[in-house]
Amino acid sequence: MNTGLHEECGVFGICAPHTTDVAAMTYAALYALQHRGQESCGIVVNDKGVFSSHKDLGLVPEVFHRETIEKLGQGNISIGHVRYSTTGKPNRSNAQPIVVRHVKGSMSIAHNGNLINAHELRRKYELRGAIFHSTNDTEVISYAVTEQRLKQASIEESVKHAMYDLKGAYSLVIMSPKKLIAARDPNGFRPLCMGRCKDGSVVFASETCALDSVDAVFERELDPGEIVVAEAGKEIHSIREHCGRKPSMCVFEYVYFARPDSVIQGTCVHDARIRAGKLLWKEHPVDADVVIGVPDSGLDAALGVSKASGIPYEVGFVKNRYVGRTFIQPSQKMRTNSVRIKLNVVKSVVAGKRVILVDDSIVRGTTCQRIVNLLREAGAKEVHMRVSCPPFISPCFFGVDIDSKENLIACQMTIPEICTHIGADSLGYLSLDGVQSLTSAELKPQPGFCTACFSGEYPIEVPREMPKDKFEMKIGD
Repeated sequence: MNTGLHEECGVFGICAPHTTDVAAMTYAALYALQHRGQESCGIVVNDKGVFSSHKDLGLVPEVFHRETIEKLGQGNISIGHVRYSTTGKPNRSNAQPIVVRHVKGSMSIAHNGNLINAHELRRKYELRGAIFHSTNDTEVISYAVTEQRLKQASIEESVKHAMYDLKGAYSLVIMSPKKLIAARDPNGFRPLCMGRCKDGSVVFASETCALDSVDAVFERELDPGEIVVAEAGKEIHSIREHCGRKPSMCVFEYVYFARPDSVIQGTCVHDARIRAGKLLWKEHPVDADVVIGVPDSGLDAALGVSKASGIPYEVGFVKNRYVGRTFIQPSQKMRTNSVRIKLNVVKSVVAGKRVILVDDSIVRGTTCQRIVNLLREAGAKEVHMRVSCPPFISPCFFGVDIDSKENLIACQMTIPEICTHIGADSLGYLSLDGVQSLTSAELKPQPGFCTACFSGEYPIEVPREMPKDKFEMKIGD
């Protein structure tokens, strides 16, 4: 349970060979991807070139009801999106997918990631007369594609040429009147996979768990830089002109973002987190009586620590399932209050015992400090904190909401100082080598990762700083 890290977004798209309930299938897929974004969500349905859309702030079941899905109607193409804002504040105008109508026909787009040159591109388009209705970088991508659409013969060629101007992280699903296009940035920062349903429908999703929710069979992941085009009655085809760069997917997909039942780059996320726990024990053994994990993202790693150490794994916390993930609260005070009511200690598990407490990360330190205090109050004799990733020392520019070193406790304190600050008896982080070893050893070649937030070494050139609300600065800022 992490209140300092924010997930990016989740995207889904389906192209069916005939008119069907694509809205209902998209709804089911977004439900499966809800963990990737809880601020807003939306669906756009394409019925013979006519786009119907609905989006709003809130969780999937709050925004969509039976009547809403029925009103969207049937079609043969649909895309959907769940959002956490990494650029642009949480308001309805920033909800996705966005719909663009122009002389070459309508287009809808949903985006997971973050452009590092969005500000420069937006300024370029505004100087040419463009008017923006949102403050997210997805609208910038739509202008890049639309500009090329006036020059190119097809929507996929427009996407291909627009990608030369886009820098940063983006996994996209784009819908035209006849086609569904999926595209992944040349570094492959964000996951994007493809599957197929029994009726021949082609689906794209951020994670395989969304494919499972619509009974689609996983076929493969899109390669970094790849564009895949689906159209009813035609074979899918791929454009690979942007492929070839060394992959650098965000390693935090394995540590925290992705659902445990998803498979990314050939490795089940659950297995990767078990492996993280085993490596944690190898790197930071300690005498203890019980291993517990912080729900939900620390549970698998805690099980790995238990497996490697032989120390019993127990359920140490009961989680209130009716409280949303605390990081979506807009203020630190609200986040703290949410943590207070979200977890309760099972006192009989920890009282009088030496406890190994496992969580996925420490960002500000406030949440784990509170959790350690809860264990102390419940009678824990010792609390040994173990973290299944290295310390955060650098901001992320590719879709994780860490935009300043000022908010990172590891930039302000040493590890022993952090240990004292959170009130633990010992503190151990997974090493950088360890976090890069989470995938199956049998994979050849081993996938490449972006670990810049832990190492400060970015796979591409990045700006000095990039605040989340860069399009919403007040006059004089």
